[in-house]
Amino acid sequence: MSTSYQKIGIIGSGVVGQVLATAFLAEGYEVMLGSRDASKEELTKWKASNDKGSIGTFAEVAAFANIIVLATKGTVTLNAVELAGKENFVGKVVIDATNPIADTPPVDGVLQFFTESNSSLMEQLQQLLPEAHLVKAFNSVGNGQFYKPAYAEGKPTMFICGNDAVAKQTVTEILTAFGWEAEDMGTAVAAQAIEPLCRLWCILGFTKNQWSHAFKLLK
Repeated sequence: MSTSYQKIGIIGSGVVGQVLATAFLAEGYEVMLGSRDASKEELTKWKASNDKGSIGTFAEVAAFANIIVLATKGTVTLNAVELAGKENFVGKVVIDATNPIADTPPVDGVLQFFTESNSSLMEQLQQLLPEAHLVKAFNSVGNGQFYKPAYAEGKPTMFICGNDAVAKQTVTEILTAFGWEAEDMGTAVAAQAIEPLCRLWCILGFTKNQWSHAFKLLK
C-alpha cells in the first residue's frame, strides 16, 4: 500500500498511542501524535525520540490526518472526539483501538466495563460520528505486540469490524504490514463481541503476570 498520501493522526498520547505512532513512522507514514495539551511532557519526549513525527492538539491531529487512530482511555474517548472536532472525522477512516474499561479495579482478574453487554463503545462512537468510517482494531492485545509480533505458531489474529468495506480493507492492509492477519467479523455491532476480548486477554496478565500473548483463529 502506498503511504505517500497517508497522514496518520493519533488521538491519545499514552503508551498505546506512542507505540502505534512509532510503528506508523516505521512504515513510512506521516504521523502526528496528539493530546489535549500539545506541550505535555510525554508528547515532547516522544517527539525527541521520533524526529520525523509531529505533535499537536486533538483538533490539530484530526484536521491533519487522512486516517485517525483513537488511542485514548475509554472513559474519555467521547470527550476527546468532541475536542478534536467532529467535522474533522467526516469521510475518514478511524481506527478505534479503545476499550470501555471502567474506573474500578478488576474482579478476580476480570476488568469491569462501563458498557452494557449488548452495546459497545465503538457503536457509541459510530453514532457520534455517523459520517466517519470506524474500524475496530488493536484493542485485544498488549501494546508490546502491536508491531511485528513474533510467535512460533505464526501470525496472530486481529479481529476487526466496521460498517464500511473499503475502510476495513485499508485497516487490513495496515495490519498485514504490521505483521498480523486480520479477521473481519462484520459490522460495528460485532464490537459487542470484540471489545470483551480485552477482558479475556488481560486475565492472564492480572492473574499470572503474562502479558505477551495474542489470539489466533484456527480454521
